[in-house]
Amino acid sequence: MQEDIELVGAASDGVSDWLAGLGVVAAAAAIRKGDISSESYTAALLQRARTHSDLNAFITIDEEAALNAARNADKARAAGSTSPLLGVPLAVKDSYLTKGLRTTLGVQNLDSFVPSEDAGVVSAMKEAGGIVFGKNNLVEMSYGLTGNNSPYGQVRNPHSRNHISGGSSSGAGASVAARIVPAALGGDTVGSIRVPASLCGVVGFKPTTGRWPRNGVAPISHTLDTTGVLARSVDDCMLVDQIVTKAETVASSDHSDLKGVRLAYAPRQYLDLIEPDIEAHFKDTIYRLRQVGAEVMEVDLGEDFSSITERSTWSIFFHETMEAISEFLLHNDVPTTFDEIYNGLKSGLKDAWGHVVLPSGPGFSPEAYQTSVSVDRPEIQRRFAEALARSGATALLFPTTPSTAPRIERQSKFLIAGHEVSDLVLARHTITASIAGLPGVTIPTGVSGNGLPFGLELDGEQGRDRSLLQLARRVEASVGMLSTPV
Repeated sequence: MQEDIELVGAASDGVSDWLAGLGVVAAAAAIRKGDISSESYTAALLQRARTHSDLNAFITIDEEAALNAARNADKARAAGSTSPLLGVPLAVKDSYLTKGLRTTLGVQNLDSFVPSEDAGVVSAMKEAGGIVFGKNNLVEMSYGLTGNNSPYGQVRNPHSRNHISGGSSSGAGASVAARIVPAALGGDTVGSIRVPASLCGVVGFKPTTGRWPRNGVAPISHTLDTTGVLARSVDDCMLVDQIVTKAETVASSDHSDLKGVRLAYAPRQYLDLIEPDIEAHFKDTIYRLRQVGAEVMEVDLGEDFSSITERSTWSIFFHETMEAISEFLLHNDVPTTFDEIYNGLKSGLKDAWGHVVLPSGPGFSPEAYQTSVSVDRPEIQRRFAEALARSGATALLFPTTPSTAPRIERQSKFLIAGHEVSDLVLARHTITASIAGLPGVTIPTGVSGNGLPFGLELDGEQGRDRSLLQLARRVEASVGMLSTPV
Protein backbone atom coordinates (compact mmCIF):
# COMPACT_ATOMS: atom_id res chain seq x y z
CA MET A 1 0.00 0.00 0.00
CA GLN A 2 1.18 3.52 -0.68
CA GLU A 3 2.46 5.43 2.35
CA ASP A 4 1.91 9.07 1.33
CA ILE A 5 -1.90 9.38 1.54
CA GLU A 6 -2.96 11.93 4.15
CA LEU A 7 -6.33 12.15 5.82
CA VAL A 8 -8.58 14.67 4.10
CA GLY A 9 -10.92 16.42 6.52
CA ALA A 10 -9.89 14.23 9.47
CA ALA A 11 -7.94 16.68 11.59
CA SER A 12 -7.46 14.56 14.67
CA ASP A 13 -7.33 11.00 15.90
CA GLY A 14 -10.72 11.59 17.50
CA VAL A 15 -12.32 12.43 14.17
CA SER A 16 -10.57 9.48 12.53
CA ASP A 17 -11.85 7.13 15.24
CA TRP A 18 -15.37 8.52 14.83
CA LEU A 19 -15.24 7.92 11.08
CA ALA A 20 -13.95 4.38 11.59
CA GLY A 21 -16.81 3.65 13.97
CA LEU A 22 -19.52 4.43 11.42
CA GLY A 23 -21.59 1.56 10.12
CA VAL A 24 -22.85 1.31 6.55
CA VAL A 25 -26.19 3.00 7.21
CA ALA A 26 -24.65 5.83 9.24
CA ALA A 27 -21.80 6.44 6.78
CA ALA A 28 -24.14 6.48 3.78
CA ALA A 29 -26.44 8.96 5.51
CA ALA A 30 -23.55 11.22 6.56
CA ILE A 31 -22.18 11.32 3.00
CA ARG A 32 -25.61 12.01 1.48
CA LYS A 33 -26.21 14.86 3.95
CA GLY A 34 -22.77 16.34 3.30
CA ASP A 35 -21.69 15.88 6.92
CA ILE A 36 -18.59 14.05 5.69
CA SER A 37 -17.03 13.52 2.29
CA SER A 38 -16.42 10.08 0.88
CA GLU A 39 -12.81 11.10 0.31
CA SER A 40 -12.18 11.95 3.97
CA TYR A 41 -13.95 8.80 5.09
CA THR A 42 -12.03 6.57 2.69
CA ALA A 43 -8.72 8.22 3.59
CA ALA A 44 -9.38 7.62 7.30
CA LEU A 45 -10.10 3.95 6.66
CA LEU A 46 -6.99 3.58 4.50
CA GLN A 47 -4.95 5.01 7.34
CA ARG A 48 -6.55 2.54 9.69
CA ALA A 49 -5.72 -0.32 7.31
CA ARG A 50 -2.06 0.70 7.48
CA THR A 51 -2.14 0.97 11.25
CA HIS A 52 -3.61 -2.52 11.58
CA SER A 53 -1.75 -4.19 8.72
CA ASP A 54 -0.47 -6.76 11.24
CA LEU A 55 -3.92 -8.36 11.17
CA ASN A 56 -3.15 -9.47 7.60
CA ALA A 57 -6.82 -8.90 6.74
CA PHE A 58 -6.20 -7.88 3.12
CA ILE A 59 -4.37 -9.38 0.16
CA THR A 60 -4.82 -6.32 -2.07
CA ILE A 61 -5.67 -2.65 -1.51
CA ASP A 62 -5.36 -0.19 -4.39
CA GLU A 63 -5.34 3.08 -2.43
CA GLU A 64 -5.28 5.33 -5.48
CA ALA A 65 -8.27 3.57 -7.04
CA ALA A 66 -10.24 3.73 -3.77
CA LEU A 67 -9.57 7.45 -3.34
CA ASN A 68 -10.42 8.19 -6.97
CA ALA A 69 -13.71 6.35 -6.57
CA ALA A 70 -14.37 8.36 -3.40
CA ARG A 71 -13.71 11.66 -5.19
CA ASN A 72 -16.07 10.61 -7.98
CA ALA A 73 -18.71 9.77 -5.37
CA ASP A 74 -18.34 13.26 -3.87
CA LYS A 75 -18.80 14.78 -7.31
CA ALA A 76 -21.90 12.63 -7.86
CA ARG A 77 -23.29 13.74 -4.53
CA ALA A 78 -22.71 17.38 -5.42
CA ALA A 79 -24.59 16.74 -8.68
CA GLY A 80 -27.59 15.43 -6.76
CA SER A 81 -27.03 11.67 -6.50
CA THR A 82 -28.81 9.94 -3.62
CA SER A 83 -27.65 6.38 -4.33
CA PRO A 84 -28.09 4.25 -1.19
CA LEU A 85 -24.39 3.29 -0.84
CA LEU A 86 -22.93 6.45 -2.37
CA GLY A 87 -19.29 6.82 -1.37
CA VAL A 88 -19.23 3.98 1.18
CA PRO A 89 -16.16 1.70 0.94
CA LEU A 90 -16.75 -2.03 1.45
CA ALA A 91 -14.21 -4.83 1.51
CA VAL A 92 -14.64 -7.86 -0.76
CA LYS A 93 -13.52 -11.41 -0.09
CA ASP A 94 -10.82 -12.36 -2.58
CA SER A 95 -12.96 -15.17 -3.95
CA TYR A 96 -15.06 -12.53 -5.76
CA LEU A 97 -13.98 -11.36 -9.21
CA THR A 98 -13.33 -7.60 -9.22
CA LYS A 99 -12.87 -5.75 -12.49
CA GLY A 100 -9.43 -4.15 -12.70
CA LEU A 101 -8.40 -5.31 -9.22
CA ARG A 102 -6.26 -8.36 -8.52
CA THR A 103 -8.19 -11.50 -7.57
CA THR A 104 -6.17 -14.43 -6.20
CA LEU A 105 -8.78 -16.82 -4.76
CA GLY A 106 -6.15 -17.19 -2.06
CA VAL A 107 -3.74 -19.23 -4.21
CA GLN A 108 -0.23 -18.35 -5.35
CA ASN A 109 -0.66 -19.21 -9.04
CA LEU A 110 -3.26 -16.42 -9.44
CA ASP A 111 -1.03 -13.80 -7.81
CA SER A 112 -1.15 -11.61 -10.95
CA PHE A 113 -4.69 -12.28 -12.16
CA VAL A 114 -6.78 -9.15 -12.81
CA PRO A 115 -10.36 -9.93 -13.94
CA SER A 116 -12.15 -8.01 -16.68
CA GLU A 117 -15.58 -8.35 -15.01
CA ASP A 118 -17.11 -7.96 -11.57
CA ALA A 119 -18.97 -10.63 -9.65
CA GLY A 120 -22.72 -10.04 -9.58
CA VAL A 121 -22.83 -8.84 -5.98
CA VAL A 122 -19.92 -6.45 -6.57
CA SER A 123 -21.75 -5.00 -9.58
CA ALA A 124 -24.86 -4.46 -7.46
CA MET A 125 -22.80 -2.71 -4.80
CA LYS A 126 -21.12 -0.43 -7.35
CA GLU A 127 -24.42 0.39 -9.03
CA ALA A 128 -25.66 1.57 -5.63
CA GLY A 129 -22.65 3.88 -5.31
CA GLY A 130 -20.45 1.64 -3.19
CA ILE A 131 -16.65 1.58 -3.42
CA VAL A 132 -14.41 -1.50 -3.43
CA PHE A 133 -11.98 -0.77 -0.61
CA GLY A 134 -9.81 -3.85 -1.07
CA LYS A 135 -9.71 -7.64 -1.28
CA ASN A 136 -9.85 -9.58 1.98
CA ASN A 137 -7.52 -12.42 2.81
CA LEU A 138 -9.11 -15.88 2.91
CA VAL A 139 -8.25 -19.53 3.22
CA GLU A 140 -7.01 -21.01 -0.08
CA MET A 141 -10.05 -21.53 -2.36
CA SER A 142 -12.22 -20.80 0.73
CA TYR A 143 -11.33 -24.29 1.96
CA GLY A 144 -10.94 -23.92 5.71
CA LEU A 145 -12.24 -22.36 8.91
CA THR A 146 -9.18 -20.85 10.57
CA GLY A 147 -7.76 -18.06 8.38
CA ASN A 148 -4.47 -19.84 7.76
CA ASN A 149 -3.37 -19.05 4.20
CA SER A 150 0.00 -20.41 3.06
CA PRO A 151 0.96 -17.86 0.34
CA TYR A 152 -0.68 -14.77 1.89
CA GLY A 153 -0.35 -15.47 5.60
CA GLN A 154 -2.44 -16.06 8.71
CA VAL A 155 -5.26 -13.62 9.45
CA ARG A 156 -5.22 -12.56 13.10
CA ASN A 157 -8.09 -11.81 15.45
CA PRO A 158 -8.36 -8.09 16.37
CA HIS A 159 -9.31 -9.05 19.94
CA SER A 160 -6.05 -10.97 20.36
CA ARG A 161 -3.35 -11.25 17.72
CA ASN A 162 -2.43 -14.71 19.02
CA HIS A 163 -5.81 -16.15 18.03
CA ILE A 164 -7.39 -17.02 14.68
CA SER A 165 -10.05 -14.93 12.98
CA GLY A 166 -12.08 -17.87 11.71
CA GLY A 167 -12.67 -18.61 8.05
CA SER A 168 -12.95 -18.84 5.26
CA SER A 169 -14.04 -15.18 5.13
CA SER A 170 -11.12 -14.56 7.45
CA GLY A 171 -10.04 -11.05 6.52
CA ALA A 172 -13.67 -9.99 6.25
CA GLY A 173 -14.30 -10.74 9.91
CA ALA A 174 -11.04 -9.15 11.05
CA SER A 175 -11.39 -5.99 8.95
CA VAL A 176 -14.97 -5.28 10.08
CA ALA A 177 -14.15 -5.97 13.73
CA ALA A 178 -11.08 -3.72 13.56
CA ARG A 179 -13.22 -0.95 12.02
CA ILE A 180 -11.10 -0.81 8.89
CA VAL A 181 -14.31 -1.10 6.86
CA PRO A 182 -17.97 -0.86 7.88
CA ALA A 183 -18.85 -4.10 6.06
CA ALA A 184 -17.36 -6.82 3.89
CA LEU A 185 -18.78 -9.17 1.28
CA GLY A 186 -18.13 -12.80 2.21
CA GLY A 187 -19.03 -16.30 1.16
CA ASP A 188 -20.59 -19.09 3.21
CA THR A 189 -20.64 -22.80 2.38
CA VAL A 190 -20.68 -24.40 5.84
CA GLY A 191 -20.27 -21.31 8.01
CA SER A 192 -17.58 -19.22 6.35
CA ILE A 193 -19.39 -15.94 7.09
CA ARG A 194 -20.94 -16.84 10.44
CA VAL A 195 -17.86 -18.48 12.00
CA PRO A 196 -15.49 -15.49 11.54
CA ALA A 197 -18.31 -13.09 12.44
CA SER A 198 -18.80 -14.95 15.72
CA LEU A 199 -15.09 -15.29 16.52
CA CYS A 200 -14.39 -11.63 15.69
CA GLY A 201 -17.50 -10.20 17.35
CA VAL A 202 -19.46 -8.76 14.40
CA VAL A 203 -22.76 -9.46 12.63
CA GLY A 204 -22.82 -12.04 9.84
CA PHE A 205 -25.69 -12.74 7.44
CA LYS A 206 -26.04 -15.87 5.31
CA PRO A 207 -29.05 -15.49 2.99
CA THR A 208 -31.32 -18.30 1.88
CA THR A 209 -29.28 -20.29 -0.64
CA GLY A 210 -29.89 -18.82 -4.09
CA ARG A 211 -31.27 -15.50 -2.83
CA TRP A 212 -28.06 -13.59 -3.62
CA PRO A 213 -26.21 -13.86 -6.96
CA ARG A 214 -23.26 -16.26 -6.96
CA ASN A 215 -21.91 -15.53 -10.44
CA GLY A 216 -18.29 -14.45 -10.46
CA VAL A 217 -17.52 -15.96 -7.05
CA ALA A 218 -15.23 -18.98 -6.76
CA PRO A 219 -17.41 -21.90 -5.61
CA ILE A 220 -17.07 -25.03 -3.55
CA SER A 221 -20.54 -26.54 -3.75
CA HIS A 222 -23.57 -25.52 -5.82
CA THR A 223 -25.79 -27.09 -3.15
CA LEU A 224 -24.30 -25.24 -0.18
CA ASP A 225 -22.66 -22.02 -1.41
CA THR A 226 -24.07 -18.56 -0.87
CA THR A 227 -22.70 -15.05 -0.89
CA GLY A 228 -23.45 -12.77 2.06
CA VAL A 229 -22.15 -9.97 4.26
CA LEU A 230 -20.39 -9.20 7.55
CA ALA A 231 -21.12 -5.85 9.16
CA ARG A 232 -21.35 -3.92 12.41
CA SER A 233 -25.13 -4.15 12.81
CA VAL A 234 -28.19 -5.98 11.54
CA ASP A 235 -29.39 -2.68 10.01
CA ASP A 236 -26.24 -2.61 7.88
CA CYS A 237 -26.87 -6.17 6.70
CA MET A 238 -30.46 -5.26 5.85
CA LEU A 239 -29.37 -2.35 3.69
CA VAL A 240 -26.85 -4.46 1.77
CA ASP A 241 -29.41 -7.26 1.35
CA GLN A 242 -31.95 -4.78 0.02
CA ILE A 243 -29.45 -3.44 -2.50
CA VAL A 244 -28.26 -6.86 -3.69
CA THR A 245 -31.75 -8.36 -4.03
CA LYS A 246 -33.50 -5.12 -5.05
CA ALA A 247 -36.07 -5.81 -2.35
CA GLU A 248 -38.58 -3.20 -1.33
CA THR A 249 -37.69 -0.97 1.60
CA VAL A 250 -39.22 -2.23 4.82
CA ALA A 251 -40.05 0.29 7.54
CA SER A 252 -38.05 -0.14 10.73
CA SER A 253 -39.92 -1.88 13.51
CA ASP A 254 -40.86 0.35 16.41
CA HIS A 255 -40.87 -2.59 18.83
CA SER A 256 -38.62 -1.95 21.82
CA ASP A 257 -39.12 -5.48 23.18
CA LEU A 258 -39.85 -9.02 22.02
CA LYS A 259 -43.45 -9.35 23.17
CA GLY A 260 -45.36 -11.75 20.95
CA VAL A 261 -42.17 -13.35 19.57
CA ARG A 262 -41.73 -17.09 19.95
CA LEU A 263 -38.26 -18.63 19.56
CA ALA A 264 -36.92 -22.16 19.86
CA TYR A 265 -33.69 -23.71 21.06
CA ALA A 266 -32.44 -27.31 20.88
CA PRO A 267 -30.03 -28.03 23.78
CA ARG A 268 -29.65 -31.70 22.88
CA GLN A 269 -28.19 -30.79 19.50
CA TYR A 270 -26.36 -27.52 20.24
CA LEU A 271 -25.14 -27.72 23.85
CA ASP A 272 -23.64 -31.20 23.96
CA LEU A 273 -20.08 -30.06 23.15
CA ILE A 274 -19.46 -26.45 24.07
CA GLU A 275 -17.21 -24.21 26.17
CA PRO A 276 -18.71 -23.73 29.65
CA ASP A 277 -18.52 -19.91 29.35
CA ILE A 278 -20.51 -19.94 26.12
CA GLU A 279 -23.12 -22.38 27.46
CA ALA A 280 -23.62 -20.27 30.58
CA HIS A 281 -23.94 -17.11 28.54
CA PHE A 282 -26.40 -18.74 26.14
CA LYS A 283 -28.64 -19.80 29.01
CA ASP A 284 -28.43 -16.29 30.44
CA THR A 285 -29.35 -14.91 27.01
CA ILE A 286 -32.46 -17.07 26.94
CA TYR A 287 -33.38 -15.67 30.37
CA ARG A 288 -32.85 -12.11 29.15
CA LEU A 289 -34.93 -12.72 26.02
CA ARG A 290 -37.76 -13.98 28.20
CA GLN A 291 -37.41 -10.93 30.40
CA VAL A 292 -38.16 -8.67 27.41
CA GLY A 293 -41.22 -10.63 26.39
CA ALA A 294 -40.08 -13.48 24.15
CA GLU A 295 -41.38 -17.00 24.53
CA VAL A 296 -38.45 -19.38 24.18
CA MET A 297 -39.43 -23.00 23.67
CA GLU A 298 -37.21 -26.08 23.94
CA VAL A 299 -37.31 -28.43 20.95
CA ASP A 300 -35.57 -31.68 20.02
CA LEU A 301 -34.46 -32.35 16.45
CA GLY A 302 -33.78 -36.03 17.07
CA GLU A 303 -31.00 -38.12 18.57
CA ASP A 304 -29.33 -38.68 15.19
CA PHE A 305 -29.81 -35.12 13.85
CA SER A 306 -26.23 -33.97 14.44
CA SER A 307 -24.66 -37.10 12.98
CA ILE A 308 -26.87 -36.99 9.86
CA THR A 309 -26.20 -33.29 9.38
CA GLU A 310 -22.43 -33.57 9.72
CA ARG A 311 -22.11 -36.67 7.54
CA SER A 312 -24.26 -35.36 4.70
CA THR A 313 -22.92 -31.79 4.73
CA TRP A 314 -19.31 -32.82 4.41
CA SER A 315 -20.17 -35.47 1.80
CA ILE A 316 -21.81 -32.81 -0.41
CA PHE A 317 -19.07 -30.27 0.35
CA PHE A 318 -16.25 -32.56 -0.78
CA HIS A 319 -18.02 -34.26 -3.68
CA GLU A 320 -19.02 -31.08 -5.53
CA THR A 321 -15.71 -29.21 -5.19
CA MET A 322 -13.79 -30.38 -8.26
CA GLU A 323 -16.64 -29.93 -10.73
CA ALA A 324 -17.67 -26.57 -9.26
CA ILE A 325 -14.16 -25.09 -9.38
CA SER A 326 -13.38 -26.47 -12.83
CA GLU A 327 -16.56 -24.96 -14.31
CA PHE A 328 -15.91 -21.60 -12.62
CA LEU A 329 -12.36 -21.34 -13.98
CA LEU A 330 -13.47 -22.18 -17.50
CA HIS A 331 -16.58 -19.98 -17.55
CA ASN A 332 -14.75 -16.92 -16.19
CA ASP A 333 -11.51 -17.26 -18.20
CA VAL A 334 -9.44 -17.60 -15.05
CA PRO A 335 -5.87 -18.33 -16.18
CA THR A 336 -5.29 -21.58 -14.31
CA THR A 337 -6.71 -25.10 -14.07
CA PHE A 338 -8.03 -27.25 -11.26
CA ASP A 339 -4.93 -29.45 -11.49
CA GLU A 340 -2.61 -26.46 -11.21
CA ILE A 341 -4.48 -25.22 -8.15
CA TYR A 342 -4.40 -28.69 -6.61
CA ASN A 343 -0.67 -29.09 -7.22
CA GLY A 344 0.05 -25.72 -5.57
CA LEU A 345 -1.94 -26.29 -2.35
CA LYS A 346 -0.22 -26.47 1.04
CA SER A 347 0.53 -30.04 2.04
CA GLY A 348 -2.27 -30.64 4.54
CA LEU A 349 -4.95 -29.24 2.25
CA LYS A 350 -3.53 -31.04 -0.77
CA ASP A 351 -3.62 -34.32 1.14
CA ALA A 352 -7.25 -33.69 2.11
CA TRP A 353 -8.25 -32.97 -1.50
CA GLY A 354 -6.43 -36.10 -2.64
CA HIS A 355 -8.44 -38.13 -0.16
CA VAL A 356 -11.98 -36.74 -0.51
CA VAL A 357 -12.17 -34.30 -3.47
CA LEU A 358 -10.45 -36.16 -6.30
CA PRO A 359 -12.60 -38.96 -7.79
CA SER A 360 -9.62 -41.27 -7.38
CA GLY A 361 -9.45 -40.58 -3.63
CA PRO A 362 -10.37 -43.33 -1.13
CA GLY A 363 -12.89 -41.03 0.59
CA PHE A 364 -14.70 -39.98 -2.59
CA SER A 365 -18.08 -41.75 -2.61
CA PRO A 366 -20.75 -41.08 -5.27
CA GLU A 367 -23.14 -43.37 -3.38
CA ALA A 368 -22.79 -41.44 -0.11
CA TYR A 369 -23.23 -38.19 -2.03
CA GLN A 370 -26.48 -39.33 -3.66
CA THR A 371 -27.85 -40.43 -0.28
CA SER A 372 -26.88 -37.08 1.23
CA VAL A 373 -28.63 -35.09 -1.49
CA SER A 374 -31.75 -37.19 -2.01
CA VAL A 375 -32.40 -38.61 1.48
CA ASP A 376 -30.52 -36.81 4.24
CA ARG A 377 -30.94 -33.22 3.06
CA PRO A 378 -34.75 -33.43 2.72
CA GLU A 379 -34.92 -35.12 6.14
CA ILE A 380 -32.92 -32.30 7.76
CA GLN A 381 -35.19 -29.73 6.13
CA ARG A 382 -38.26 -31.62 7.29
CA ARG A 383 -37.11 -31.85 10.90
CA PHE A 384 -36.21 -28.18 11.06
CA ALA A 385 -39.56 -27.10 9.60
CA GLU A 386 -41.43 -29.51 11.85
CA ALA A 387 -39.65 -28.23 14.98
CA LEU A 388 -40.60 -24.63 14.17
CA ALA A 389 -44.17 -25.56 13.28
CA ARG A 390 -44.68 -27.70 16.39
CA SER A 391 -43.32 -25.00 18.71
CA GLY A 392 -44.86 -22.08 16.84
CA ALA A 393 -41.42 -20.45 16.72
CA THR A 394 -40.14 -18.20 13.93
CA ALA A 395 -36.46 -18.98 14.44
CA LEU A 396 -34.07 -21.43 16.09
CA LEU A 397 -31.50 -19.96 18.50
CA PHE A 398 -28.07 -21.39 19.36
CA PRO A 399 -24.46 -20.36 20.05
CA THR A 400 -22.91 -19.70 16.63
CA THR A 401 -19.67 -21.47 17.50
CA PRO A 402 -19.06 -23.97 20.32
CA SER A 403 -15.86 -22.17 21.31
CA THR A 404 -14.14 -18.85 21.06
CA ALA A 405 -11.22 -18.45 18.64
CA PRO A 406 -8.44 -20.97 19.34
CA ARG A 407 -4.83 -19.88 19.49
CA ILE A 408 -3.02 -19.82 16.16
CA GLU A 409 -0.53 -22.49 17.14
CA ARG A 410 -3.38 -24.79 18.26
CA GLN A 411 -5.83 -24.08 15.44
CA SER A 412 -5.86 -27.60 13.99
CA LYS A 413 -6.33 -29.43 17.32
CA PHE A 414 -7.63 -27.78 20.48
CA LEU A 415 -9.79 -28.50 23.52
CA ILE A 416 -13.46 -27.82 24.12
CA ALA A 417 -14.66 -28.75 27.62
CA GLY A 418 -11.70 -31.12 27.95
CA HIS A 419 -12.29 -32.88 24.62
CA GLU A 420 -9.73 -32.60 21.83
CA VAL A 421 -11.37 -31.50 18.58
CA SER A 422 -10.33 -30.43 15.08
CA ASP A 423 -11.03 -27.05 13.50
CA LEU A 424 -14.05 -28.55 11.68
CA VAL A 425 -15.92 -28.30 14.99
CA LEU A 426 -16.08 -24.52 14.49
CA ALA A 427 -18.80 -25.13 11.87
CA ARG A 428 -20.63 -27.76 13.91
CA HIS A 429 -23.58 -25.45 14.61
CA THR A 430 -23.63 -23.49 11.35
CA ILE A 431 -23.84 -26.42 8.92
CA THR A 432 -27.58 -26.98 9.46
CA ALA A 433 -28.53 -23.71 7.75
CA SER A 434 -26.08 -24.52 4.96
CA ILE A 435 -27.37 -27.96 4.06
CA ALA A 436 -31.01 -26.96 4.56
CA GLY A 437 -30.56 -23.76 2.52
CA LEU A 438 -31.87 -21.58 5.35
CA PRO A 439 -31.11 -17.94 6.15
CA GLY A 440 -28.97 -17.41 9.24
CA VAL A 441 -27.84 -14.33 11.17
CA THR A 442 -25.21 -14.24 13.89
CA ILE A 443 -25.00 -11.30 16.27
CA PRO A 444 -22.31 -10.68 18.90
CA THR A 445 -23.72 -11.11 22.39
CA GLY A 446 -20.80 -11.47 24.74
CA VAL A 447 -17.13 -11.90 25.55
CA SER A 448 -15.73 -14.98 27.25
CA GLY A 449 -13.48 -15.00 30.29
CA ASN A 450 -10.49 -15.08 27.92
CA GLY A 451 -11.54 -11.73 26.40
CA LEU A 452 -12.68 -13.21 23.09
CA PRO A 453 -16.16 -12.67 21.61
CA PHE A 454 -18.81 -15.14 20.53
CA GLY A 455 -22.13 -14.93 18.74
CA LEU A 456 -25.77 -15.95 18.91
CA GLU A 457 -27.21 -17.36 15.68
CA LEU A 458 -30.82 -17.22 14.54
CA ASP A 459 -31.85 -19.56 11.71
CA GLY A 460 -35.18 -18.87 10.04
CA GLU A 461 -37.50 -20.37 7.47
CA GLN A 462 -36.30 -20.72 3.91
CA GLY A 463 -37.03 -17.59 1.87
CA ARG A 464 -38.11 -15.49 4.85
CA ASP A 465 -34.85 -13.55 5.03
CA ARG A 466 -36.35 -10.10 5.59
CA SER A 467 -38.52 -11.37 8.44
CA LEU A 468 -35.48 -13.04 10.00
CA LEU A 469 -33.43 -9.84 9.71
CA GLN A 470 -36.25 -7.83 11.30
CA LEU A 471 -36.33 -10.32 14.15
CA ALA A 472 -32.54 -10.29 14.50
CA ARG A 473 -32.65 -6.50 14.76
CA ARG A 474 -35.01 -6.77 17.75
CA VAL A 475 -32.90 -9.49 19.37
CA GLU A 476 -29.78 -7.39 18.78
CA ALA A 477 -31.43 -4.43 20.54
CA SER A 478 -32.17 -6.66 23.53
CA VAL A 479 -29.04 -8.79 23.96
CA GLY A 480 -26.48 -7.65 21.36
CA MET A 481 -23.03 -6.48 22.39
CA LEU A 482 -20.74 -5.02 19.72
CA SER A 483 -17.24 -4.58 21.13
CA THR A 484 -14.42 -2.47 19.68
CA PRO A 485 -11.19 -4.43 20.13
CA VAL A 486 -8.74 -1.89 18.66
